[in-house]
Amino acid sequence: MTLLHRARRAAGPDIGRKVLLEALRVLSAPHHPDRYLELADPLLAVQRTRARITHVDRTVPGSVTLELRPARPLEFRAGQHLQLGVVVDGVRHSRTYSPVSSQHRADGHIQLTVGVRPDGVVSRHLHEHAAAGDVVDLAAAAGEFCLPAQRPERLVLVSGGSGITPVLSMLRTLADEGYSGTVAFLHYAPTAAHVPHRESIESLAGTHPGIDVTFAYTRAADGAVRGHFERGHLERVAPWFAGAPAYVCGPAGLVDGVRAVYGDADAAHLLHTEQFTPPVVVRDDDATGTVTFAASGIHADNSGVTALEQAEAAGLTPEHGCRMGICHSCTVTRLSGCTRDVRTGETDDEPGAEVQICVNVPLGDAAFDL
Repeated sequence: MTLLHRARRAAGPDIGRKVLLEALRVLSAPHHPDRYLELADPLLAVQRTRARITHVDRTVPGSVTLELRPARPLEFRAGQHLQLGVVVDGVRHSRTYSPVSSQHRADGHIQLTVGVRPDGVVSRHLHEHAAAGDVVDLAAAAGEFCLPAQRPERLVLVSGGSGITPVLSMLRTLADEGYSGTVAFLHYAPTAAHVPHRESIESLAGTHPGIDVTFAYTRAADGAVRGHFERGHLERVAPWFAGAPAYVCGPAGLVDGVRAVYGDADAAHLLHTEQFTPPVVVRDDDATGTVTFAASGIHADNSGVTALEQAEAAGLTPEHGCRMGICHSCTVTRLSGCTRDVRTGETDDEPGAEVQICVNVPLGDAAFDL
């Protein structure tokens, strides 16, 4: 049996899948078998799922929407994220994006809307160069920012900017389920032109009596509410908010604002949040010690930035996706030493702990299994 035939079997439900995958790895060493399989068929892979771009939409300023047809079914729960892999200038990069499509979409296609960052290698590449027919990698869905299996009777969804993606997936999923409860959806954008899928969202509200949509514009006067988030906005769109779970995704200012309001209402336990902005890392110019990447045999002076940045500065290419502590793809074992989480300020020195190197800064001497 050829390598190609074995791969095709491994890609489907087969009780010997793990054995075949290991055989493929041995036969294709030192490279992963996917490196060879893509030469025969760009959509063939055993480690990840490959997907072909079928449509690209760049009509909304600062974002690009991709319609993807996966080579095999790829399940996700509304609100989860996927890792998308793409080759830019000969180097494979991975980033984390949340689908905007319903988890129940009948044709199995996945829709991603990517906010373009000025310094974003992948987002800029997709915005400038992605085209129908291109093939990308997709990893399995992950994340806990999801609706509960038992749908609540009332629900608040709040988003800002590119943070619209996971909550829009939730909204579309609820609509496909024939949800009979009440949803208050509040989205912040500079102007109406900056709202991805605006017409689709308005259509959902028009055909589902329980869905109430409010757009808040920070640079225009034609929104239902104006300016940045404040308590009055929430009281206007969902006066019952203190008794309903809320899912909030967007910039830190928005997330912190909603968190404060829910805290004041003694409803913090009902709040679920996700931020789409990397935490600010202030370099510690007084950092001391040595950072050791044990598996690579590399030692470097501690520069006071995250372990991921220090690994990259040392010439390593650790796996990572979001660079903001969401996707967990950069998690490695800290063999020794202490690290500080830049999101919370908490420190940890437990030997053998699993840490996300994109949001943890080594304090003094530290060693990682990398």
